[in-house]
Amino acid sequence: MSNIHHSAGDGYSVTAATYVQGRPDYPYEVDAWLCSHLRLSKGRTALDLGAGTGKFLPHLRDTDAKVVAVEPVAAMLAQLVSRNPGIEAKQGSAEHIPLADASVDAVVCAQSFHWFANTRALNEIRRVLKIGGSLGLIWNIRDESVAWVAALRTIFDAHESDAPRYRTQAWRRVFPAAGFTPLCETRFSHGHTGPPEHVIIDRVLSTSFIAALPTAERDRVAAQVRQLIERTPDLAGKSEVTMPYVTAAYSCQRSVED
Repeated sequence: MSNIHHSAGDGYSVTAATYVQGRPDYPYEVDAWLCSHLRLSKGRTALDLGAGTGKFLPHLRDTDAKVVAVEPVAAMLAQLVSRNPGIEAKQGSAEHIPLADASVDAVVCAQSFHWFANTRALNEIRRVLKIGGSLGLIWNIRDESVAWVAALRTIFDAHESDAPRYRTQAWRRVFPAAGFTPLCETRFSHGHTGPPEHVIIDRVLSTSFIAALPTAERDRVAAQVRQLIERTPDLAGKSEVTMPYVTAAYSCQRSVED
C-alpha cells in the first residue's frame, strides 16, 4: 500500500518472525484497562488497527468482545493469521479501513499509532467508530532509566532515518482531535523475560528501520548488541534476562459533536 511508510513496508516484510520473538507481550493490567477505559465486553466489537503479528489480540479476546484485525503488511498479516486461527483479519491501513461506518465499539492501536498519526487516519477511525465508541493507543516503551537499556538507544538512533517513533512524541500533534474527547493516560510497569538472543537482540533487529538495512549492516548491528551484552555484568553469560518496559496506554471517546 502506497501510504505505508517505507521503513514499515520494507522492514516488517522481512522481520515478521523476528518480531514475534523479540517483542514483549503486554502486562496483565491491560485487560482491566480495556474493560474500564474502552468499555469492551461481550456483545461489543473491537478493531485491532495496525495489528502486526497479533501480539495484542489475546488481550482483546479476553474481554469477550468480537475482534477484527487490520494490518497493511502482508508478511505480518500472515504471521497473525497463522498464530490466531479463526480470527477475522483483513489487509488494510489506517487511512483505508475496510469496515463499514459506525461498525465498531473500540479501535485499538497497539504499538502502531505513531506510523499513521495524521488527520486522514483519525477521520477513518472516527468513521468506523460508533458514537461514544473508544480509541485506545498503547505502547511498550523500553525503560531507559536502566543504564544498559539506555545504551541500546545509541545503536537504535544511528539508523533511525525518518522513521516515526513513539519517543519523539510527534504523534501527539494530532491531538486534541475533532470528534474526540481529550486523551486519558495510564501507565504500567512491565518486563520481557527470556533468552538474551530473543529479548534483546531480536528486539533490536525487529525494529523497522534496522530490519530494512542491508544484511551486512544488520549483522554489524547484531554484533554491536552482543558486545554490549558481553560488557554488561547484569547480562553477560546469562541464559535468561529481563528487558524492562513501561507500558503507556491512552484512551479517548468519539464525541457526539464532530
